[in-house]
Amino acid sequence: MAFQDATTAEIDISLKKSWQAFHEYRKYSLKQRSSFMKAIATELNDNAKKLVATAMSETNLPEARLQGELTRTIFQLNSYADAGEQGSWLEARIDTAIPTKSPPKPDIRKMLVPIGPVVVFGASNFPFAYSTAGGDTACALAAGCPVIVKAHPAHAQTSELAAQAILSAAEKCKMPAGIFTHIHGSGFEVGKNLVMHACTKAVGFTGSFAGGKQLFDWANQRKEPIPVFSEMGSINPVFLLPEKLKQSAGEIAKMYVSSITLSVGQFCTNPGIIIGLENEDLEKFISLLSSEIRNIAPGTMLHPGIAKAFVEKRINALKQENVETLAVSEIEPKENQGIPTIASAPAAAFFKNPVLHQEVFGPYSIIIRCKNIEEMIEVAKNLEGQLTSTIMATENDILQNEPLVEAVKNICGRFILNGVPTGVEVCLSMQHGGPYPSTTDSRYTSVGADGIKRFARPIAFQNWTDNLLPDELKNSNPLNIWRTINNELTKEKV
Repeated sequence: MAFQDATTAEIDISLKKSWQAFHEYRKYSLKQRSSFMKAIATELNDNAKKLVATAMSETNLPEARLQGELTRTIFQLNSYADAGEQGSWLEARIDTAIPTKSPPKPDIRKMLVPIGPVVVFGASNFPFAYSTAGGDTACALAAGCPVIVKAHPAHAQTSELAAQAILSAAEKCKMPAGIFTHIHGSGFEVGKNLVMHACTKAVGFTGSFAGGKQLFDWANQRKEPIPVFSEMGSINPVFLLPEKLKQSAGEIAKMYVSSITLSVGQFCTNPGIIIGLENEDLEKFISLLSSEIRNIAPGTMLHPGIAKAFVEKRINALKQENVETLAVSEIEPKENQGIPTIASAPAAAFFKNPVLHQEVFGPYSIIIRCKNIEEMIEVAKNLEGQLTSTIMATENDILQNEPLVEAVKNICGRFILNGVPTGVEVCLSMQHGGPYPSTTDSRYTSVGADGIKRFARPIAFQNWTDNLLPDELKNSNPLNIWRTINNELTKEKV
């Protein structure tokens, strides 16, 4: 089914309705917001069969993967609903007055409040978890913000079905009109109009660097700049330290062939670069990894656009000077399939060639060979910001290589020891966001309930009488939330 791009006039009407809804929804209690989000989760669950079947027809993703992703999406909604109602994300702070101090200290109380309508751009590679009813939408609703979703053209009908589920839940929960808006648009003008509209107060995006950076630039060209939380990809470096590699070359090779080719490499946490020291153990690892890769069948990629981009970027990466193709799947690929590939280059080539730093979105990884640990440290220092970084190491490796550990820690949002970056757990301690250019704001996460804070801002109330304060800051703590009172975390009354 073809959908028409939203016109400028339609976008204007939708954003103004969203702005009106904001002034109602922001006053809704944490419990009301939570109930709405749980109702969305129920609607998605009730329509799971149709949603999965539609997504299969649009994306080439298998049923099991899509069912798992939809289950995750439902979990996110319920999890963030609970966290939203629990209230710790509000960061309520209370410093009571000291009238005897000179000058007198006033009563000051601070909390986070919703920022306003949030525009969410659906991701191409996650039709559920990072799209219409995904994490950004859940976080914005939990924060008290209306949401305007621009469907991704690659799975527009799936997005439409998810939108219907949200609107059904909104009606059942008697949410204000304009609490959720669904817009289609394949051209850049739709995205620009959404970001530049005066009623838009924040943006959530998961996708390419070019797309995310463009949204960020538009947002900063506005008369009133707004925050853009763009997740823009990552090559997720893996550093192989010598003692660990000597002990576990085969185990690491098997672990990483699975991670590199998982879902045809179409995860933002795909390990796209592996860094090791030139020695017999690295050669053994390369031999084992290459042998595994040759036996992995090519898989059909999400849609022709992603497949075309993979072919082009793979060819460009492999033709670079001093890049050697180590292994390619021996099974002939079909149309729109990504062929598993392992390449290699010396660190000297990596330093000189920015192409080797770039993400090849698909089942591809390059091994960078270092002459010594000092060169490995320089590779880490020359890498751009990443969502994740991994060190495969023994405890002794870690203790003997503190400068490397510090260099790697400096470039990532999630630092992994002896594991794979693929698989992003939905929990409060997860950090899914890293230094630029992996994201536009490394202080925040797009996974886990801390992501709610992206769509809120702090406000301090000074010298307000108790009965005029919001419930979150009243002396009696009627919501029974955790608050910091005079520097002590407590649920007690003031």
